[in-house]
Amino acid sequence: MAAATWARAMRLHQWVKNAFVLAPLVFAGHLTMARDAAAAAVAALAFCLASSAVYILNDTLDVAADRLHPSKRLRPIASGALPLASARRGAALLALAGLALAAIVAPGCALMVGGYLLLGAAYSWRLKHLALVDALVIALGFLLRVLAGGFAAGVAVSPWLLGCTGLLAMLLGLGKRAHELAWSSQVDAARQPTATRAALSGYNLTYLRWSLWGLGAITTGVYALYTRAATTVALFGTTDLVWTIPLPALGMGRFVWLALNDASPASPTETMLKDPWMRACVAVWVASTLAVVYW
Repeated sequence: MAAATWARAMRLHQWVKNAFVLAPLVFAGHLTMARDAAAAAVAALAFCLASSAVYILNDTLDVAADRLHPSKRLRPIASGALPLASARRGAALLALAGLALAAIVAPGCALMVGGYLLLGAAYSWRLKHLALVDALVIALGFLLRVLAGGFAAGVAVSPWLLGCTGLLAMLLGLGKRAHELAWSSQVDAARQPTATRAALSGYNLTYLRWSLWGLGAITTGVYALYTRAATTVALFGTTDLVWTIPLPALGMGRFVWLALNDASPASPTETMLKDPWMRACVAVWVASTLAVVYW
């Protein structure tokens, strides 16, 4: 079977989310420590394999619904390019490989990957059908990534980092739901959004719109407090991190706009990876943060 088919099923473009595994390493100032950096990189790879396993499992369970969606119907499993039996075997192998890599790094890292796989399975089978619970599960998955990175690098994970990660992940999760509702209403007023995702029946677009802007403001506020916290200033020896505050604020604002206004059926988390403004914002934030922390 063509490698490209498996690559699409594994959603390699979504691996960028696993950069959160590296966050504890970066913000603890350990990026230049070879052993810690290597361990965190292996942990990130373990999460890449585990997340692909969850994506494939989810697609095997969503075949009928995906075939009703204009873009998801083209996915390898929904289109029939990847047989269900092969997909299930592939998901199992990817999950085992991810666990094995994590176990090599640290027992705590393996525990986080195992928890992520169990959470992903529960999400795929049942939790994704429950409004708000589905977004909370997505947020928890990001927290597990960060905790795994802490175990891998051997550093304590800051409560500030967990707080910002959880809030940002909720923003991403609710943004996906808001886009699905908005897109359905724009394309066809008679369309039933629940045909492609049952949890949408528990959401209201007006509520989501206010929630997204509120979460963006709160996340920016928490990040601002982090840049001024005494522990942050003591660790980095400077207050200059405060100058990076506008960048995540602009990035989150751009994501919310895309979630509510983009006419494409693609997920806003996929759209933002291609959006030049988002790319520029993230690139400048990463560069400026590294400059403050390390130089």
